[in-house]
Amino acid sequence: MAELQVEPIPESKVDYVAYEDSPQFLALQNKHRRFVFPVVIGALVWYFAFVLVAAFLPAFMSTPVFGAVNLGLVLGLAQFVTTFAITMWYVSFANRHLDPAAEKLRAELEGIDAK
Repeated sequence: MAELQVEPIPESKVDYVAYEDSPQFLALQNKHRRFVFPVVIGALVWYFAFVLVAAFLPAFMSTPVFGAVNLGLVLGLAQFVTTFAITMWYVSFANRHLDPAAEKLRAELEGIDAK
């Protein structure tokens, strides 16, 4: 059996634990949380509402919309649409707000480590 070879971790001049308390990092973390938490709560409410309505109100979910398509099918497909919409919304938000700030932090850390 091959022996597992572990490469040593390179030495760094950056105190990452201390850097987590820096105002720049905390602002980035706060910006991320202010976006993610409300969106996740909304998505979970929407998901569990769908599940509960499907479980306890089957007559409502079987309401015909058109042809053989009922309300349950439309709302079920809307779950997928919602998932993709939230993903696109987050990617757009991250590209505009989180990534530029993270790049600045990374450049600063790499500058400290290069000294």
